[in-house]
Amino acid sequence: MEKKEKKVLRAAATVGAVLAGNVILAFAVTAFIVPQGIIMGGATGVGLTIAHYLPFDLSAIVLVVNVALFVMGAAALGKKFALTTLVSTFAYPLILSVVQRIPAVSTLTDNRMLASVYAAILLGIGVGIIVRVGASTGGTDILALVLNKYLHIPVAALLYGVDFVVLGCQLAFSDMEQVLYGIFTLMAEMLVLNRVMVMGKSQMQLFIISDAYEEIRRRMLENLDAGVTMVNIETGLEKERKQGVLCVVPDRKLFSVKEMVHSVDPKAFITISKINEVRGRGFTLDRSYKREA
Repeated sequence: MEKKEKKVLRAAATVGAVLAGNVILAFAVTAFIVPQGIIMGGATGVGLTIAHYLPFDLSAIVLVVNVALFVMGAAALGKKFALTTLVSTFAYPLILSVVQRIPAVSTLTDNRMLASVYAAILLGIGVGIIVRVGASTGGTDILALVLNKYLHIPVAALLYGVDFVVLGCQLAFSDMEQVLYGIFTLMAEMLVLNRVMVMGKSQMQLFIISDAYEEIRRRMLENLDAGVTMVNIETGLEKERKQGVLCVVPDRKLFSVKEMVHSVDPKAFITISKINEVRGRGFTLDRSYKREA
Protein backbone atom coordinates (compact mmCIF):
# COMPACT_ATOMS: atom_id res chain seq x y z
CA MET A 1 0.00 0.00 0.00
CA GLU A 2 2.86 2.33 0.91
CA LYS A 3 4.52 1.75 -2.47
CA LYS A 4 1.25 2.51 -4.23
CA GLU A 5 0.87 5.78 -2.29
CA LYS A 6 4.44 6.79 -3.16
CA LYS A 7 3.76 6.05 -6.81
CA VAL A 8 0.63 8.21 -6.74
CA LEU A 9 2.53 11.04 -5.02
CA ARG A 10 5.33 10.84 -7.61
CA ALA A 11 2.79 10.96 -10.42
CA ALA A 12 1.04 13.95 -8.82
CA ALA A 13 4.38 15.74 -8.36
CA THR A 14 5.25 15.09 -12.01
CA VAL A 15 1.92 16.45 -13.25
CA GLY A 16 2.29 19.47 -10.94
CA ALA A 17 5.78 20.20 -12.27
CA VAL A 18 4.61 19.89 -15.88
CA LEU A 19 1.71 22.28 -15.26
CA ALA A 20 3.99 24.77 -13.47
CA GLY A 21 6.46 24.63 -16.34
CA ASN A 22 3.73 25.26 -18.89
CA VAL A 23 2.40 28.23 -16.90
CA ILE A 24 5.88 29.78 -17.03
CA LEU A 25 6.14 29.09 -20.77
CA ALA A 26 2.73 30.61 -21.47
CA PHE A 27 3.57 33.71 -19.42
CA ALA A 28 6.91 34.20 -21.22
CA VAL A 29 5.25 33.96 -24.63
CA THR A 30 2.35 36.26 -23.75
CA ALA A 31 4.36 38.88 -21.84
CA PHE A 32 7.56 39.08 -23.89
CA ILE A 33 7.58 37.11 -27.16
CA VAL A 34 4.31 38.12 -28.82
CA PRO A 35 4.23 41.84 -27.84
CA GLN A 36 7.75 42.43 -29.19
CA GLY A 37 7.36 40.25 -32.28
CA ILE A 38 10.41 38.18 -31.33
CA ILE A 39 10.66 35.09 -33.51
CA MET A 40 10.52 31.76 -31.69
CA GLY A 41 11.03 28.08 -32.34
CA GLY A 42 8.82 25.14 -31.37
CA ALA A 43 5.08 24.77 -31.79
CA THR A 44 4.60 28.35 -30.63
CA GLY A 45 6.80 29.52 -33.50
CA VAL A 46 4.68 27.50 -35.93
CA GLY A 47 1.60 29.09 -34.37
CA LEU A 48 3.04 32.59 -34.70
CA THR A 49 3.76 31.95 -38.38
CA ILE A 50 0.25 30.68 -39.14
CA ALA A 51 -1.38 33.42 -37.03
CA HIS A 52 0.39 36.05 -39.12
CA TYR A 53 -1.33 34.87 -42.29
CA LEU A 54 -4.62 33.50 -40.94
CA PRO A 55 -7.01 35.23 -38.50
CA PHE A 56 -6.99 32.51 -35.85
CA ASP A 57 -6.21 32.70 -32.14
CA LEU A 58 -2.61 31.71 -31.31
CA SER A 59 -3.61 29.27 -28.56
CA ALA A 60 -6.05 27.49 -30.90
CA ILE A 61 -3.39 27.11 -33.58
CA VAL A 62 -0.86 25.77 -31.06
CA LEU A 63 -3.44 23.27 -29.82
CA VAL A 64 -4.04 21.95 -33.35
CA VAL A 65 -0.28 21.74 -34.03
CA ASN A 66 0.36 19.99 -30.71
CA VAL A 67 -2.41 17.46 -31.23
CA ALA A 68 -1.23 16.65 -34.77
CA LEU A 69 2.36 16.14 -33.57
CA PHE A 70 1.15 14.16 -30.55
CA VAL A 71 -0.75 11.72 -32.79
CA MET A 72 2.35 11.36 -34.98
CA GLY A 73 4.57 10.73 -31.96
CA ALA A 74 2.18 8.25 -30.35
CA ALA A 75 1.99 6.25 -33.58
CA ALA A 76 5.75 6.24 -34.16
CA LEU A 77 7.17 6.14 -30.63
CA GLY A 78 4.61 4.17 -28.65
CA LYS A 79 2.46 4.29 -25.53
CA LYS A 80 5.16 5.29 -23.02
CA PHE A 81 6.04 8.36 -25.07
CA ALA A 82 2.37 9.33 -25.37
CA LEU A 83 1.89 9.25 -21.60
CA THR A 84 4.88 11.53 -20.92
CA THR A 85 3.75 14.17 -23.45
CA LEU A 86 -0.02 14.04 -22.94
CA VAL A 87 -0.20 16.75 -20.26
CA SER A 88 1.92 19.33 -22.09
CA THR A 89 0.19 18.69 -25.42
CA PHE A 90 -3.17 19.86 -24.12
CA ALA A 91 -2.23 21.93 -21.03
CA TYR A 92 0.05 24.45 -22.75
CA PRO A 93 -2.48 25.76 -25.32
CA LEU A 94 -5.21 25.98 -22.66
CA ILE A 95 -2.93 27.80 -20.19
CA LEU A 96 -1.75 30.09 -23.00
CA SER A 97 -5.36 30.96 -23.78
CA VAL A 98 -6.03 31.86 -20.13
CA VAL A 99 -2.84 33.93 -19.70
CA GLN A 100 -3.58 35.91 -22.89
CA ARG A 101 -6.80 37.11 -21.28
CA ILE A 102 -5.11 38.51 -18.17
CA PRO A 103 -5.06 42.34 -18.36
CA ALA A 104 -1.72 44.15 -18.65
CA VAL A 105 0.39 40.99 -19.07
CA SER A 106 1.31 41.97 -22.62
CA THR A 107 2.30 45.52 -21.63
CA LEU A 108 4.97 44.82 -19.01
CA THR A 109 7.76 46.36 -21.12
CA ASP A 110 8.28 47.97 -24.49
CA ASN A 111 12.06 47.32 -24.40
CA ARG A 112 12.82 44.53 -26.86
CA MET A 113 16.19 43.67 -25.30
CA LEU A 114 14.68 43.39 -21.82
CA ALA A 115 11.84 41.28 -23.20
CA SER A 116 14.30 38.97 -24.96
CA VAL A 117 16.36 38.41 -21.80
CA TYR A 118 13.33 37.70 -19.62
CA ALA A 119 11.82 35.45 -22.28
CA ALA A 120 15.02 33.39 -22.50
CA ILE A 121 15.23 33.01 -18.71
CA LEU A 122 11.58 32.03 -18.28
CA LEU A 123 11.53 29.68 -21.28
CA GLY A 124 14.67 27.94 -20.00
CA ILE A 125 13.19 27.59 -16.52
CA GLY A 126 9.84 26.35 -17.82
CA VAL A 127 11.29 23.73 -20.15
CA GLY A 128 13.86 22.74 -17.52
CA ILE A 129 11.20 22.07 -14.88
CA ILE A 130 9.29 19.84 -17.32
CA VAL A 131 12.32 17.90 -18.55
CA ARG A 132 13.71 17.42 -15.00
CA VAL A 133 10.72 15.23 -14.08
CA GLY A 134 11.13 13.08 -17.19
CA ALA A 135 8.26 14.63 -19.12
CA SER A 136 8.23 16.35 -22.50
CA THR A 137 7.08 19.73 -23.71
CA GLY A 138 5.64 18.06 -26.80
CA GLY A 139 5.38 20.28 -29.88
CA THR A 140 8.19 20.15 -32.43
CA ASP A 141 10.32 18.10 -30.01
CA ILE A 142 8.16 15.19 -31.13
CA LEU A 143 9.11 15.75 -34.76
CA ALA A 144 12.80 15.61 -33.81
CA LEU A 145 12.31 12.34 -31.91
CA VAL A 146 10.39 10.77 -34.81
CA LEU A 147 13.09 11.81 -37.30
CA ASN A 148 15.73 10.40 -34.96
CA LYS A 149 14.00 7.02 -34.98
CA TYR A 150 14.11 6.75 -38.77
CA LEU A 151 17.17 8.82 -39.74
CA HIS A 152 19.39 8.02 -36.71
CA ILE A 153 20.61 11.62 -36.53
CA PRO A 154 21.38 12.84 -32.97
CA VAL A 155 18.30 14.30 -31.28
CA ALA A 156 20.14 17.48 -30.22
CA ALA A 157 21.09 18.22 -33.84
CA LEU A 158 17.53 17.58 -34.99
CA LEU A 159 16.08 19.82 -32.27
CA TYR A 160 18.29 22.70 -33.38
CA GLY A 161 17.53 21.97 -37.03
CA VAL A 162 13.75 21.96 -36.51
CA ASP A 163 13.90 25.14 -34.41
CA PHE A 164 15.93 27.00 -37.01
CA VAL A 165 13.53 25.92 -39.77
CA VAL A 166 10.65 27.31 -37.69
CA LEU A 167 12.63 30.51 -37.09
CA GLY A 168 13.31 30.72 -40.82
CA CYS A 169 9.58 30.58 -41.59
CA GLN A 170 9.15 33.82 -39.63
CA LEU A 171 11.80 35.75 -41.57
CA ALA A 172 9.30 36.92 -44.21
CA PHE A 173 7.33 39.07 -41.75
CA SER A 174 10.04 39.97 -39.19
CA ASP A 175 12.66 42.72 -39.30
CA MET A 176 16.34 41.92 -38.80
CA GLU A 177 16.31 43.05 -35.17
CA GLN A 178 13.48 40.67 -34.34
CA VAL A 179 15.41 37.86 -36.03
CA LEU A 180 18.60 38.60 -34.09
CA TYR A 181 16.70 38.79 -30.80
CA GLY A 182 14.97 35.51 -31.63
CA ILE A 183 18.30 33.75 -32.19
CA PHE A 184 19.68 35.28 -28.99
CA THR A 185 16.61 34.14 -27.03
CA LEU A 186 16.95 30.58 -28.33
CA MET A 187 20.65 30.37 -27.43
CA ALA A 188 20.20 31.95 -24.00
CA GLU A 189 17.24 29.65 -23.32
CA MET A 190 19.48 26.62 -23.89
CA LEU A 191 22.02 27.95 -21.36
CA VAL A 192 19.33 28.48 -18.71
CA LEU A 193 17.78 25.09 -19.50
CA ASN A 194 21.11 23.30 -18.98
CA ARG A 195 21.56 25.09 -15.66
CA VAL A 196 18.06 24.24 -14.44
CA MET A 197 18.59 20.58 -15.35
CA VAL A 198 21.43 20.19 -12.81
CA MET A 199 20.23 22.72 -10.24
CA GLY A 200 20.33 21.26 -6.73
CA LYS A 201 22.31 18.22 -7.89
CA SER A 202 25.77 19.70 -8.45
CA GLN A 203 28.51 19.19 -5.88
CA MET A 204 32.21 19.94 -5.38
CA GLN A 205 34.78 17.15 -5.76
CA LEU A 206 38.15 17.40 -3.99
CA PHE A 207 41.18 15.18 -4.47
CA ILE A 208 43.75 15.68 -1.73
CA ILE A 209 47.35 14.42 -1.72
CA SER A 210 49.10 14.71 1.63
CA ASP A 211 51.39 12.73 3.93
CA ALA A 212 48.77 13.27 6.63
CA TYR A 213 46.06 11.48 4.67
CA GLU A 214 44.95 9.39 7.66
CA GLU A 215 44.31 12.47 9.79
CA ILE A 216 42.49 14.18 6.93
CA ARG A 217 40.35 11.07 6.40
CA ARG A 218 39.47 10.94 10.11
CA ARG A 219 38.52 14.61 10.31
CA MET A 220 36.45 14.39 7.14
CA LEU A 221 34.37 11.57 8.59
CA GLU A 222 34.11 12.74 12.19
CA ASN A 223 34.24 16.54 12.11
CA LEU A 224 32.74 17.41 8.73
CA ASP A 225 30.42 14.40 8.25
CA ALA A 226 31.69 14.02 4.68
CA GLY A 227 32.17 10.69 2.92
CA VAL A 228 35.64 9.88 1.61
CA THR A 229 37.25 7.35 -0.71
CA MET A 230 40.91 6.41 -0.30
CA VAL A 231 42.75 6.08 -3.61
CA ASN A 232 46.07 4.25 -3.98
CA ILE A 233 48.55 6.52 -5.76
CA GLU A 234 52.24 6.73 -6.58
CA THR A 235 54.11 10.05 -6.64
CA GLY A 236 55.72 10.90 -9.95
CA LEU A 237 59.15 12.15 -8.81
CA GLU A 238 60.03 9.83 -5.93
CA LYS A 239 57.73 6.96 -6.92
CA GLU A 240 56.52 6.80 -3.33
CA ARG A 241 53.32 4.83 -2.70
CA LYS A 242 50.68 6.56 -0.57
CA GLN A 243 46.94 7.25 -0.53
CA GLY A 244 44.97 10.19 -1.85
CA VAL A 245 41.69 11.35 -0.32
CA LEU A 246 38.75 11.74 -2.70
CA CYS A 247 35.60 13.39 -1.41
CA VAL A 248 32.43 14.99 -2.79
CA VAL A 249 30.78 17.72 -0.72
CA PRO A 250 28.06 20.37 -1.15
CA ASP A 251 29.21 23.87 -2.13
CA ARG A 252 28.57 25.18 1.38
CA LYS A 253 31.12 22.75 2.88
CA LEU A 254 33.93 23.58 0.47
CA PHE A 255 35.47 26.35 2.61
CA SER A 256 35.37 24.19 5.78
CA VAL A 257 37.07 21.29 3.99
CA LYS A 258 39.85 23.50 2.61
CA GLU A 259 40.43 25.11 6.01
CA MET A 260 40.61 21.72 7.71
CA VAL A 261 43.07 20.32 5.16
CA HIS A 262 45.35 23.36 5.40
CA SER A 263 45.28 23.21 9.21
CA VAL A 264 46.42 19.57 9.09
CA ASP A 265 48.94 19.98 6.25
CA PRO A 266 49.63 23.47 4.82
CA LYS A 267 51.54 21.85 1.94
CA ALA A 268 48.73 19.51 0.91
CA PHE A 269 48.03 19.32 -2.83
CA ILE A 270 44.32 19.85 -3.57
CA THR A 271 42.38 19.78 -6.83
CA ILE A 272 38.76 21.01 -6.86
CA SER A 273 36.23 20.23 -9.59
CA LYS A 274 32.56 21.07 -10.12
CA ILE A 275 30.47 17.91 -10.54
CA ASN A 276 27.18 18.38 -12.38
CA GLU A 277 25.30 15.55 -10.68
CA VAL A 278 25.89 13.14 -7.81
CA ARG A 279 23.80 10.08 -7.00
CA GLY A 280 24.09 7.18 -4.58
CA ARG A 281 24.83 6.59 -0.93
CA GLY A 282 25.02 9.77 1.09
CA PHE A 283 23.36 11.91 -1.60
CA THR A 284 20.28 10.38 -3.21
CA LEU A 285 20.36 7.45 -0.76
CA ASP A 286 20.63 7.51 3.04
CA ARG A 287 24.18 7.27 4.36
CA SER A 288 24.86 4.19 6.45
CA TYR A 289 28.31 3.52 7.91
CA LYS A 290 29.87 2.78 11.25
CA ARG A 291 32.45 5.17 12.57
CA GLU A 292 35.63 3.81 14.07
CA ALA A 293 35.70 3.51 17.85
